[in-house]
Amino acid sequence: MIRAAALAVAVALSPLSLAGCDGPAPTDTSATPAVEALTVTTTGGAVRHFVVEIARTPDEQARGLMFRTVLPADHGMLFPMAPPRPASFWMKDTPLSLDIVFIRPDRTIAAIAADAVPYSLEPIESGEPVAAVLEISGGRAAALGIAVGDHVEWGAGAAAH
Repeated sequence: MIRAAALAVAVALSPLSLAGCDGPAPTDTSATPAVEALTVTTTGGAVRHFVVEIARTPDEQARGLMFRTVLPADHGMLFPMAPPRPASFWMKDTPLSLDIVFIRPDRTIAAIAADAVPYSLEPIESGEPVAAVLEISGGRAAALGIAVGDHVEWGAGAAAH
């Protein structure tokens, strides 16, 4: 119980208010995040295509993929961070297993938290400052050969691939 209370305090005081993750409950659920193309180019040269919702606003970031029961294999959510900073996510209220992909400012993958456990309150840390975080279906990164060091593009850069 003390550990749970300490975690709740740490999350409440966290400088990062992201979701599916750590942040306050959203206040506006009527808006739908913007959708963009995203590509991951593996070090072997394979290009993997996704359609991602962009969680730009605090409410979009606080909600993330919480409460979703379906996520198509080629879809996900991107959490841009400006300026880049260390990120911490959790799976509270998230019934899906997710791969959480931490993306450096140079758009290379810094780390992948594979198969994050649904509903877990355990923090999942980036380990270094990141410019974005990508959430995709659990196990999808491994299935597609996506790994640390691969290059990620979204928006206009992804459309060119």
